[in-house]
Amino acid sequence: MEATPAVDTTDVARRLEAILLIVEEPQSLVSLAAAVGAPVPAVRQAVEALVDDYDGRAGGPVRGFELREVGGGWRLYVREELDDLVSEFVGGQAPARLSQAALETLAVIAYKQPVTRSQVASIRAVNVDSVVRTLLARGLITELFADAETGAINYGTTDALLVHLGINSLDELPHISPLLDGADEVSGANGVGDGLDEGVRR
Repeated sequence: MEATPAVDTTDVARRLEAILLIVEEPQSLVSLAAAVGAPVPAVRQAVEALVDDYDGRAGGPVRGFELREVGGGWRLYVREELDDLVSEFVGGQAPARLSQAALETLAVIAYKQPVTRSQVASIRAVNVDSVVRTLLARGLITELFADAETGAINYGTTDALLVHLGINSLDELPHISPLLDGADEVSGANGVGDGLDEGVRR
């Protein structure tokens, strides 16, 4: 019987970091193991080592980010105490106006919230990853919760959107079909696209 080859946990951790830097949703240990080509036990050990490293328990400093388990999956997050700092910086780097794609995506989220990125993409029939990141950076949407089964993040709008639109609640948005059958309805029906466009550009 052949011996199982030893797994270099340090190398596994390096590969995990590369994957964790780009993922948009929390990833299960099984998904991470498949991504880096390592056994689940080795990935679990590497994840624990990374958590200890980032939290300063391995002898180094506490990092400005953390590896957090959310909804059964793992993802990198900015530490809570640095949220305001990052939001201020990103907001200062963001352009003054939103693109049409961002406005349409924002409209879908406003009317369908809580809604996942994949649900928004299905409605708009395009990939919305970069647009969602832009809206998060602008503080117009936020992560509400992670689906308990899939780990998918559900998004909703923030009070900042209400301020930009000059309304007190989402109930004041124009009424459109609750089914949101397509992107055309979102961006055009009852002037929704125009209303959001005008509000966020003020």
